[in-house]
Parts: sequence; structure tokens; C-alpha cells
Amino acid sequence: MQNMQDKTIKELAKDCHTVEDVHDLLKDLFKDTLQQLLEAEMDGHLGYSKHSVEGNNSGNSRNGYSHKTIQTKFGKAEIELPRDRNGEFEPRVVGKYEKTSNQLEEQIIAMYAKGMSTRDIEDHMRDIYGIDVSPTMVSKITDKILPMIAEWQSRPLERVYPIIYLDAIHFKVRKENRIINKAAYSVLGVNMAGNKDILGIWVGENESASFWLGVCTDLKNRGVEDILIACKNGLSGFSEAINSVFPQTQIQLCVIHQIRNSLKYVPYKERKALMADLKQVYQALTLEEAEFAFEMFKEKWDRKYPIITRSWEKNWLELTTYFSYPYELRKIIYTTNIIEGYHRQLRKVTKTKTAYPSDEALKKIIYLATAQASKKWTMSIRDWRKCISQFAIYFGDRLQSELAI
Repeated sequence: MQNMQDKTIKELAKDCHTVEDVHDLLKDLFKDTLQQLLEAEMDGHLGYSKHSVEGNNSGNSRNGYSHKTIQTKFGKAEIELPRDRNGEFEPRVVGKYEKTSNQLEEQIIAMYAKGMSTRDIEDHMRDIYGIDVSPTMVSKITDKILPMIAEWQSRPLERVYPIIYLDAIHFKVRKENRIINKAAYSVLGVNMAGNKDILGIWVGENESASFWLGVCTDLKNRGVEDILIACKNGLSGFSEAINSVFPQTQIQLCVIHQIRNSLKYVPYKERKALMADLKQVYQALTLEEAEFAFEMFKEKWDRKYPIITRSWEKNWLELTTYFSYPYELRKIIYTTNIIEGYHRQLRKVTKTKTAYPSDEALKKIIYLATAQASKKWTMSIRDWRKCISQFAIYFGDRLQSELAI
């Protein structure tokens, strides 16, 4: 069998001198094979082969062909689609109205997911497959994932999340012939097993208590009954909203972002000295030590940089939540670095796009990029066994059903 196959390949390859010749040969072979499959399907449909006398007075017969151009990974192929007189023949191998193969659609969606522009996709499909793919066609093909996005955004969630992280990433979106800034607000949850999952993404122009109330209500409607700690990055209105839906949730404001915001007001030559004093605050072993260090910080820097001390005072309760917990928990809740890492993955895909034509276009690329990023989240958070043991001590009454053996 192998020798026969090798001989056939050698015969076919006689006239091939370049890669393009091989490509054309494969294209012709594909077309001829497909045509034979269609003829065989028609034979099966009618119950007799072409030109057979069995077809006389059978009630149905062949009725010529219709021309059809299909797009495949080998390029465009012109085929003859058999017809029957009763108009009942529906080919399975090539749908009656199918013009684009599923493989090509999957490739277009995969390229779109990598951040390729519609122009790049158009050029790629023309160069590799000889297919003309318009931006409208790319949009229609990628629109097929919109129902998947809606289903994903409304999927049931777990009852309890020990930690959630919240942050926003900003994009430019076209609206009524002008470009506006919009934010994609992400909620990343860590479940009882220590695994990460994006619970949802909400696109909006302005964050407010009412906006976040809608997000928190959405999480609750999808099955979330309790959140132990919520780590956020200065999101306006979030604290009021989550306290109204999940009143027992503790809130931790990202200390790293607070430090970055503070340094914006400090000249470079004084940053080292100011940071040395600020470290005594956020790296303290206890809340009491942190409060004492902050008083020392105020005495030294308040007159020069009152905006910094006022900001720390205003956010003090949410900045110091992590002092209530041991080291293992502190290091994963004092910063929103986990969700920022996810946003960096999104930026790798979206950085080539200056603006999106609609909210739907933005949602499509974010969903596809999220699906790719989450494939790598196969391991639980480091030291999670210690963390969940500590959660059991601090929140045992709220975790009874989850911790039951």
C-alpha cells in the first residue's frame, strides 16, 4: 500500500517544480475529490448511479449542475453542484449556501484574537489562500462569537470567592462620528481552590456607585453569595456599591497604586528620602506601628506635600486592611498586581489598534484575548494552602459549607 502511495505521489509530482506548483496541484486534487464526493452523494440520494437504467421512471433524476465558488484553505475552488429535478438534493459535504469553510472562519477568528487588523487579515488571506476577505466579512464572521460572549458573561459563578480583584483598562471607541475613551472594567476572582477566573467584563464611559451597584448585583444574580476580600485600584463608587450588596466584604485599596500616585507630586531628587519614610508605613509589622510611622511621615513631609498626606488619611481604612492578616495573605491582597498582569496580556493583543468601531468590536477582542490568557491559569496561587488555612481561621463561620469534608 505504501509503495503504491509513493508511486502515485511521484507520478503527480512530475510537473511540480516550485512550491506554487505543489499548491496548485493540491488545489486541483481537492477540487476533483470534492466533485467526486458530490457525485457520490447524488447517487446515494437518487438510489442509482449516473446513466444507470435503474433511474428510468424512478420519479426523480439528475437535472444538470449549478456553478458554485467555495473558499477553502487551498484558495477558491470552482465546482459543479449536481441538481435533481425535484429540487430535494442537499449536499452534506458542501452546504447549499456555504461559501466559506469552517476552517477558514476559525483561522480568521484566531487572527482577530491575536490583534491583527482587518486589513492585515485581508492581506494574509489573499497572500496565503488567494481569497478576498473584506472588512465586512471579517466583522460578520467574528460576530458569530457575540452569543458566546453573552453566554460567558451570564454564566453561573461559585457561591464564595475568598478574593476578587477589580481594575479598569481604557480604550478608544468610535461613537457617533467621534472617538471617546471607554473603560473595560474587569473582575478577577480567586476561588476556594486558589484558581483565577475572570468573572466578567463591563464596558462603560463613567464609573460611579450606580455603575458598580449594577456589577455587584450581576455577580449576586449569577450565584455569588459572599466575597471575603475585594482588592481594588481607586475605583470611584465601588466601596459604597459592594457594601450594599455584600456588606461583610472587606476592601483593600492597592498600596502600590497609592505609592505611585504619591510620587507624582515629588521631584526626583527627593523621592528616595520620601520613599524611605513611606516604607516605614506600609512595611510595618502591625497596624499600630504603621500609624506611628505615618505620624512621623506627616511631621516631616506634610508642610511640603500636604496632598500626599491628605490622600493617605482619606484612604487609610482601605489602605490598611491587610495589616489584619498574616504575611501569606498580606502579600496577595495589598496590591492588584494579579489583575494588572491580566491587563498586560490584553495590551499585547490590543496595542496595534488605535480605536474600535463599536463596543461590540471591543468586547469581541477582549473576550478572545481573555480566553487565550486564561488557558495559562492552570496553577493555583502560590502558597494557597497556607492562605486557605488562614481564611478558615478568620472567616470560618462564612466558609463552613465550602470547607466541609
